[in-house]
Amino acid sequence: MPSADHDLGPQDLTVPAAPRRRLRRDRSREHAEPSRFIPHVQGLRAIAVLLVVLYHFWPGRLPGGYVGVDVFFVISGYLITAHIWRELSTTGGVRLGQFWARRARRLLPASLLVLLFCALCVMSPYLMPTSALQNEVKEITASTFYVENWFLALNSADYLGHSGSPTTVQHYWSLSLEEQFYVMWPLLILLAAWIAVRWMRGRRRSAVVATLAAVSVASFVFCVVFTLTNPAPAYFVTFGRMWEFGLGGIIALVPGMHVRQRWLSFVLGWGGILALIYTAFTFDGQTAFPGYAAALPALGAAAVIAASNTDRWWYPTRVLAWRPAQFTGDISYSLYLWHWPLIIIAPSVPFWGLTIYHRVALLVICFVLAWLTKRFVEDPVRRWKKLTTRRARVSLLASLAAMVLVAGTAGAAWAVNAPAYREGVQAIQQVRDDPPACFGAAVALDPSCAGTEFGTTILPAPGFAGADTPHDDQCFVQLNDARPVECGFGSEDAAAPVVVLIGDSHAYQLLPTFQRMADRNGWRLVTFFKGACPWSTSPLATPGAFGDACTQWRGAVQKRLADLKADVVFTAALATTPYAADGYPTVHDAAVAGYRDAWKPELARGTKIITVVDNPVWETDPNKCLRTRAQSDCVRPRAEALAADDALAAAAKGVEGVTLLDFTNAYCDDTTCFPVVGGANLFRDQDHLTVTWVNTLEPWYTAAIKDALGERAAG
Repeated sequence: MPSADHDLGPQDLTVPAAPRRRLRRDRSREHAEPSRFIPHVQGLRAIAVLLVVLYHFWPGRLPGGYVGVDVFFVISGYLITAHIWRELSTTGGVRLGQFWARRARRLLPASLLVLLFCALCVMSPYLMPTSALQNEVKEITASTFYVENWFLALNSADYLGHSGSPTTVQHYWSLSLEEQFYVMWPLLILLAAWIAVRWMRGRRRSAVVATLAAVSVASFVFCVVFTLTNPAPAYFVTFGRMWEFGLGGIIALVPGMHVRQRWLSFVLGWGGILALIYTAFTFDGQTAFPGYAAALPALGAAAVIAASNTDRWWYPTRVLAWRPAQFTGDISYSLYLWHWPLIIIAPSVPFWGLTIYHRVALLVICFVLAWLTKRFVEDPVRRWKKLTTRRARVSLLASLAAMVLVAGTAGAAWAVNAPAYREGVQAIQQVRDDPPACFGAAVALDPSCAGTEFGTTILPAPGFAGADTPHDDQCFVQLNDARPVECGFGSEDAAAPVVVLIGDSHAYQLLPTFQRMADRNGWRLVTFFKGACPWSTSPLATPGAFGDACTQWRGAVQKRLADLKADVVFTAALATTPYAADGYPTVHDAAVAGYRDAWKPELARGTKIITVVDNPVWETDPNKCLRTRAQSDCVRPRAEALAADDALAAAAKGVEGVTLLDFTNAYCDDTTCFPVVGGANLFRDQDHLTVTWVNTLEPWYTAAIKDALGERAAG
C-alpha cells in the first residue's frame, strides 16, 4: 500500500531537525517541520505502484507485480521510523496523539472517498452483482475500520489465486496492515527508548535498532514458517509482514547504511531495481509468497533506498528523480486506491469491453482520478488549519465520524438490496428443486427437447450466478495443504456401491449434483478435492511448496483408494493445468502419461474410471456481460473457449475400463460457445460452472455410472 507520507524521512539522520516555529504541545506539527523530501524514494514509490497496477490490469504479462506492495512496506518502514526517531531525538518523546492524527489526516480522506464510492456502487445492481452484496458490505466495513487483512486471513482468501469473485476493496488489506503498523511502531520505539534509559545508559539509538532487528528476525521466521504451513492467511497476517517495515526502519536508523560511495551506490541502486524487475516477471500466483521469496523484492527496495549518491545523471537516484517518476510517486497513494475498484466495476458498465483499448483507457482514467484526488482531497485536508491547529482529538474524532458515515452507507447498500438478495437465494433453490421442462443441457442433449425456446430466460440470474456454488468447503483443500481430506455422502449401507469423486476445482464443482445422485440411487459417495491439483502422477510445473503439497496429496489419496476398493472413480480437471515435461517429449505427453499412471492401480483392481472433457473457459466472468448486454453479445469463439489439447480427454481414449464423457456440444456449436443454454446460466465465474447447470447434466452422469456399475456386476 503506498503511503501518502511524501515528505517524511531526512537525508541525514545525524542532523536533528529544527522546528520552524514553536507550537503548543497540544497542537499539530503539520506546519512546523521542514520538508525532508527524498526524490529517489518518491521514484521508488512510482515503481512500486506501477508494478501493482500493471499486475492487476495484465496479470499474465506481469505475474509477479504484486511485489510492489512489499516495496511500499519497506518505504513506509523507512520514512515512518525516520520521522519518529527525529521527534524522539529532538524532544525526548513522541506525541502519540499528534502522530496518529497526522496519519489520519494524510490517509483517511482519499481512502474513505474511494470506500464511499464503492459503497454507492454496491447499491446499484447494474454495477455490482447482487450475489456479491454480502461480501462487499462486510469487506467495505472491514476496510473502513482497517481490519480488512484480518477479515481475509480468517476467511482464507487466496489473493494470488485469480479465482472466485474478489470484492472492490480487497486491495485494502495492505492499507489495513499499514495502519496497524502506524499504531504499533511508535509504541515499540518508545518501549525501546525506555529500555535504553533504564538499562542501557541512555543509548537510545542502539536500543531501538536492536529492538527493530529482533522484531524483524522473529517476524521473518514466522513469515517463512506460516507461509509453508498456512499460505492463504500468511499473505495477510500483520506480524508476518513486520520484518519488511523493520528492514526500512533499520536503514533509517543506521547512518552507515546510507551509501554515498559512487560505485557502490550505483551498484546498489541499479541492482535493487533489477531485483524488482526480475521478481515482477518471474514470480507468479504459485510462488510461495510472502515467505522467504519476499526477501528478494524487500532487499531490492532497501538497496534502492540505501543508494544515496546523486553525482551523475545516470545514477538511479537521479533517474528516479525525473519528473514522470516524481509525478507517479506523488499520486501513487490515490492511484493504488482507485485502480482496483475500477477494474472490478468496468466490465459491468454498458458498452465497456475488455479489449486492449478499453484497458488502456481505464488505466488513463485511473491516473486522472488519482491526480484529482491528490489535488482536491489529499493535500487540502492534510493542510486544513481547522484540523492542524487544534488538538489531536479533533482530527481523530472527525476521522471516526467519517468512518461511521462510510460504514453506514455500506449498511444502507445492504438494506436497499437485501430483499433482492433473499429473492436470489430462493430463486436458485427453486430452480434446483423444480426446473422447467427441457431446461439446460436437455435442449442440446435430449432429442425430444430439440428446438425448445426459452427466450431471454437466464436462471440463475446473472446478478446472482456467483452464489450458485458448492458449499461443502471443508471437503476442498487448497494451496500448500497436503491433507487427503475425505468426505462421505449418500448411503451408509456397507453393501452400497462406492463411487469416488476426485480432482481439482473442476471436480469439486460437480459435488452437489453427485450428492443428489448418491442419495437417489443408493450409492456411497466419497470425495477427495485439492485446488489446482488434478488426480495424476505428473508433477506440476509449479516449483516449491505448492507443487510438493500436490505431490504429497496425490500419494496420500492413492493409498486411501487402495483401502476403499471403489466400484467407480469419477475424475475431472482443468484442461490448462500446467505440468512439467518430466522427461517426456512434450508437456502434453507427460500429462497424458500421468493420468494413465494414476489410474493403473484402480483399473488393476477392477475399478471403472469415468472422466469428462473440460468445460469451456471465458476471459472474464460472462455474467458481467450478461447483466448489461444481450446473450448474443456475450458468446465466445469455440477455438478460444476450449483447450487446444485436453490431456485428460486424450488419456481416456483407447484405455479399457475408462469412459470419457463429452458434453462439448451442450456448451458450443461448431463455431461458438454460449454462456446460457436452454435458459440455464452456465458459469458462476470465468471457468467454473453453476450448480444449476451441472444439475441439468445429472441424467447423463447417472447413466454413465450405472453403466459402469453394471459392467462391474457382470464381471
